[in-house]
Amino acid sequence: MPKKQPKADINFEKELWKAANELRGAVAENQYKDYVLPLIFLKHISERYELRRDTLKNLLQDKASDYYTLDEEEQKYVLEDPDEYLSKNTYIIPEKATWQFLQDNAEQDNIKVLVDDAFDLLDQTLATYRPDLKGILPRIFVKSQLTAKQVAGLINLLANPKLSEKENPDSDILGRVYEYYIGKFAIAEGSGAGQFFTPGSIVRLLVEMIEPYEGKIFDAACGSGGMFVQSLKFLQAHNGDKKNISIYGQERYDGTLRLCKMNLALRDLSFDVRLGDSLLQDKFPDLKADFIIVNPPFNVSQWHPEDLPENDPRLFGPKDEFTTDGNANYMWMQTFWSHLSDTGTASVVMANGAMTSNNKGEKNVRQYMVDNSMVDCIVRLPDKLFLTTGIPACIFILSKNRDGKDGKHRERTNEILFIDTSKMGTMESRKLRVFTDDDIIKVTETYHNWRNVIASETKQSAQYKNEAGYCYSATLEEVQKQDYKLTPGIYVGTEAVEDDGIPFEEKITSLKAQLQAQFIKGNELQQQILDNFKKL
Repeated sequence: MPKKQPKADINFEKELWKAANELRGAVAENQYKDYVLPLIFLKHISERYELRRDTLKNLLQDKASDYYTLDEEEQKYVLEDPDEYLSKNTYIIPEKATWQFLQDNAEQDNIKVLVDDAFDLLDQTLATYRPDLKGILPRIFVKSQLTAKQVAGLINLLANPKLSEKENPDSDILGRVYEYYIGKFAIAEGSGAGQFFTPGSIVRLLVEMIEPYEGKIFDAACGSGGMFVQSLKFLQAHNGDKKNISIYGQERYDGTLRLCKMNLALRDLSFDVRLGDSLLQDKFPDLKADFIIVNPPFNVSQWHPEDLPENDPRLFGPKDEFTTDGNANYMWMQTFWSHLSDTGTASVVMANGAMTSNNKGEKNVRQYMVDNSMVDCIVRLPDKLFLTTGIPACIFILSKNRDGKDGKHRERTNEILFIDTSKMGTMESRKLRVFTDDDIIKVTETYHNWRNVIASETKQSAQYKNEAGYCYSATLEEVQKQDYKLTPGIYVGTEAVEDDGIPFEEKITSLKAQLQAQFIKGNELQQQILDNFKKL
């Protein structure tokens, strides 16, 4: 059962955003994250090192410790032994790459140089132990328009004891700060942030529905790693062990991939995330994941399916019938399905248009998925959940675990659960709607009660009932009779809205273009008539 999560510490978070605003004028809002987040990352790595070093010093002075009997030379060796740090998932950091060094020198005129040099040193150190982290801290401060005073102000802000893991060892404070900034930067960046950010309440719903307790977790459009972090939070809330999960991800943009690697390293997660376009450059061709949790880019056009090999193993059928250059939504679906293990489940955020599109390259895939019992659940989402796009969205739950043979879930190969949450959620601001804890619990329990044989916490048979206007368990035959349309409203009894997934602004632009073309054509016809009259 999903558990309510504690409210964030809003007070200090508001102060953090005020501090980021000090960068105004020198740095564009969509670049704030490039300066603030690497400093937070350096602070985290540095504090972890300092905490371990202090622990070792205390052990050397503790008469009850085995370290106490070591001679002076041996004690010095212990303090400088990389294995003593690696055993606690940290590293020996050069002095000039430590947070303390930057803090002590924050008021120096050359602080921008010192920060970039610290990034270089830390990057080299990390590459020694974690080659996958190499390059995540580029030199950006010296060439920026930031003043030394602005950089000093940023360092002094992050030096606040409230923001120190040394002062608050059990609070995940730097992880929370990092997560907060990613969200706020997404708001500031607007539509351009879609490549790295999915709102937290949506991520929670995706994770809670499919319950990634253990196994391989994959995100083929991993952005800044929010799906992985929420999976970790899910495990922690259910007393799970992060050693039981393996993380794999792919991201198209190098800068976003750096954010992801820093985000995961902050949480001490091991991972394999790679750079590349998952549609055309699948970096994990042999990966079979137990869970896929993903929010891929919606309605990607001109993605060049002609570049796919004719026998691409991801495709359900002939390339010319199962792809379209006009929209990559169902190429994403085929990609995810190809990466599921024999009992794997995927939760996918998708544009509403995918539920009803009649384009041959999309409908063929949707029909194949329904006929072959791939779709487990469809959730229609309310509007205004995303600040980064106006496209109406839904969730597809795909599963290879529908035969009931695992003993945990019932056999449901001839059914699809439809849930309509279009009236749910609470407006957090004029522009943004969020799912509350109660919303997430309701949707998750609905899905689990429908899917599960046993409700794990009550040890009683799971009880599911159709609820008019909210949920309905449809047979595949019912879906086939509806021409394979997957809009929940058709089945739960609410007004069936067949949305093509095109943002309102784009529709207006297209309509204007059509009217203008008709106007021009009308003028041309009028001129032609006048010319003909003149010839009479």
